[in-house]
Amino acid sequence: LYILVVGLQDREAHLPSELSGGEQQRVTIARALSNEPEILLLDEPTGDLDTKNTIEIMDLLLEINITHKTTCVMVTHNPDVECYADRILYVSDGHFVNQALNFEQSRLVYDDYIK
Repeated sequence: LYILVVGLQDREAHLPSELSGGEQQRVTIARALSNEPEILLLDEPTGDLDTKNTIEIMDLLLEINITHKTTCVMVTHNPDVECYADRILYVSDGHFVNQALNFEQSRLVYDDYIK
């Protein structure tokens, strides 16, 4: 079921070495969702991905948050993905230094992003 949620139904018979980095990330997310968690803890889920796959993964996480009511707690060094969050906590040297609320969650658009 969750392989459908992440859009990999046509790749389910493939070995991990036959999947792209973005596809491997989506498999990881599908595995995490199989337990139907209330909270997903994500450590740099887009760290090794190119811009296109970063946008795809972030769109997927936002959809999971909206449709499954799953809270996503994500650590990232990529400020470009802040637009997906509804609350942002900033950490420096292991301490919370600031927080921001984002009332206008949005998505990155690949064609706009690369201009």
